[in-house]
Amino acid sequence: MIELTKTGIDGLDDILNGGIVKDSTTLISGNPGAGKSILCLQYIYNGVEMFDEKGIYLTFEENESDLREAAESLGFDKWAEFVENGDIQVYDKQVLLRENDFSSSLDILLDDLEDDEYDRLVLDSLAMFELFFENEREKRTYLLKFTDILRENGLTSLLTNEQGAVFPDTEIGLANYLTDGNIYLIQTPTDSGVNRYVWVAKMRKQNIETDIYPMEIDWGGLKVHQNASAFSMMSDEDSPL
Repeated sequence: MIELTKTGIDGLDDILNGGIVKDSTTLISGNPGAGKSILCLQYIYNGVEMFDEKGIYLTFEENESDLREAAESLGFDKWAEFVENGDIQVYDKQVLLRENDFSSSLDILLDDLEDDEYDRLVLDSLAMFELFFENEREKRTYLLKFTDILRENGLTSLLTNEQGAVFPDTEIGLANYLTDGNIYLIQTPTDSGVNRYVWVAKMRKQNIETDIYPMEIDWGGLKVHQNASAFSMMSDEDSPL
């Protein structure tokens, strides 16, 4: 029996057929503004609020105060309380970028990563994480080392990845192959704004719905709708490319 970690996000757990595989690492990819950080905030917050699962949030791009304001602006009103009482542990850019190499930063994190108290982790984002390294070989080595540490310590983790292309099948990177799951957030411009979609492309050990589903971002975070989108990434005939 495969153990699953529920995200608590409306509609997402349904297309994941119950949730994310426990102790796995899932890559959340999308272009700027697609909702990657919102999904991650929601995942960590819901863990505490709904499932009594504590979380660690690593951000190379935000200060702790900015992260709190972003969470509260979405309706996650207890974020500051959860951080204060230790249910959510935040490492912001001031902490993570204090050292010049990843090994030193990892030393700062290890006590919490190895603490059985925590169940969930977010790393936002891989683009900043990779600035520690000089070449692809070094990136691959440390990414594998880091994901192994997360898995060995029972953390079900989300890693965000900035994507330049609107549609994911045009830009596949190394991290897509090194992680257990790939979830893409897609936004397409319209005359009245943007349409948003989610595509779960891969989830090892888990049967998933591989259609593309519409989603929205509103008060309370992301919501995924169950009616599959009219276009599919799996067929050139249906693709909007």
